[in-house]
Amino acid sequence: MLGRFHLEVLAAIKQQGTLTQAAESLNLSQSALSHSIKKLEGQLKVPVWQKEGRNLRLTAAGERILILANRVLPQFQHTELLLSQIARGEMGSLRIGMECHPCYQWLLKVIEPFLQKWPEVDIDVKQEFQFGGLGALHSYEIDILVTPDPLFTPKVAYLPVFDYEHRLVVPASHHLAKQDFVIPEQLSDEVLFSYPVEPQRLDIFSQFLNPAKCTVKKHKIIETTEIMLQMVAAGRGICALPGWLVDEFASTLPIKSLRFGKQGIKKQIFLGMRKDEEQINYLSDFIAQARTSG
Repeated sequence: MLGRFHLEVLAAIKQQGTLTQAAESLNLSQSALSHSIKKLEGQLKVPVWQKEGRNLRLTAAGERILILANRVLPQFQHTELLLSQIARGEMGSLRIGMECHPCYQWLLKVIEPFLQKWPEVDIDVKQEFQFGGLGALHSYEIDILVTPDPLFTPKVAYLPVFDYEHRLVVPASHHLAKQDFVIPEQLSDEVLFSYPVEPQRLDIFSQFLNPAKCTVKKHKIIETTEIMLQMVAAGRGICALPGWLVDEFASTLPIKSLRFGKQGIKKQIFLGMRKDEEQINYLSDFIAQARTSG
């Protein structure tokens, strides 16, 4: 039936006036152009043009199609231009999904220089996903996923951007603050603050307490890093955070960080993206910037 090609043909006929010139403007042969329109007329059961000597004149049906062509073709052309610019990294949008609550402070270091370099690229940060971060990436809700726990699939590439150690944070006055590391049994009487994440996804449970069949006295949820560390500094409880983040606050708050066990908990931050988009300029540049900001 009626398609974009037919709209382009009738627009060229109206503009050029003859079949020869219309075919040349579309880089087609006259026979191919004529055959396609005859086939369309057979489907529509109405002629769309008439010959007047060497010239062609659109019929009433052809003029109606031309109205559609004049309205739709510029939208096609504009969208193709935008897509071409996006492919060259000249403009677009970057939607970042976060599965790492404490990484917001790190992300700010990456976003500031990125926005200066790519003024026509908009950034949005998302945290709530209907089917989780990986599902959001697969369904094109986000373009990059920041996560310490990648779920590898054939269509997603995960690139490590920096390593860190997950550490226990206690008040500077706490009896554990004199130790270099802590063992699971020592946390049985503690109040643990954490971000609003399922306990099974918290490393302090999955990699430290649960394997030792231990737990804490109470588990409380706090959404913001600053309030969480203020509560710890005030002696209200303990928390577990990336070592690099604790170091940023340790100079202004009376807190101390300890290793989980003698070996500690080693982690990495990954950026996940769809494999068919790895070559988009501003996406690859964001990843390069992220690697230098770790």
